[in-house]
Amino acid sequence: MNEPLLKVDNLVQHFKVSRNFTVKAVNGVSFEIFPGETYGLVGESGSGKTTIGRSIIRLYEPTAGEIIFNRDKISGTLTDKVRRMLRKNMQMIFQDPMSSLNPRKKIGDIIGEGLDIHGLYSTRKERNRIIGEMLEKVGLSPAHAERYPHQFSGGQRQRVGIARALVMKPKLIIADECISALDVSIQAQVVNLMKDIQAETGCAYLFIAHDLSMVKYISDRIGVLHLGNLVETGTTQEIFSNPQHPYTQSLLAAVPIPNPRVERHRH
Repeated sequence: MNEPLLKVDNLVQHFKVSRNFTVKAVNGVSFEIFPGETYGLVGESGSGKTTIGRSIIRLYEPTAGEIIFNRDKISGTLTDKVRRMLRKNMQMIFQDPMSSLNPRKKIGDIIGEGLDIHGLYSTRKERNRIIGEMLEKVGLSPAHAERYPHQFSGGQRQRVGIARALVMKPKLIIADECISALDVSIQAQVVNLMKDIQAETGCAYLFIAHDLSMVKYISDRIGVLHLGNLVETGTTQEIFSNPQHPYTQSLLAAVPIPNPRVERHRH
């Protein structure tokens, strides 16, 4: 438990837009995630949260800095061995389930794609069993494997996205605003599902969100991001009871309290 599963050291991510203009999305961010814990990354839209998640999983090539995952360096040039380890042990749940699911593929094939690539089954029957069990685990039916993404609601599609990430039995899941597009009641179901799965499998989460109440509920530790810089990090208790940075204080002050009398006096 003493050794971090993921260590991000001074991550920099810049995007060159033109010869004279570069977007500096992330500027020297460092944090660690330990096995089985949830690290919440919060900040307003445009603060660089999603960019960090995509750089870690290597959808973007990091400009500078070092990323260590599962004792292997995953920044810079990847060897085939490290790339396979990364693809198997780190998965991502995307913000918009509809745009991240192939509309032409059946749900069973979407979930089973990772199994196919990494050869994680010996017979077709075993493949179908794994996919069926995975669908049941996320609250869907094995019969849903034959349907297409457009036949599901938003909450169900997000469950498919979670099933696709979990079927590889990863050590780390990057959940990128994975509940922001859902109704509030469905958000609670999905977050509870993620907590149950974490208790069962022991996976770690990088939970990217701007909804502080959800982050407080699911996270063990929190990092606060502002304009590409990590301005504050600590346990959930420390951040919510004693925020140090003015930006963190303003974020917490903006969270509505479900009591009209208290709200009236606050403003």
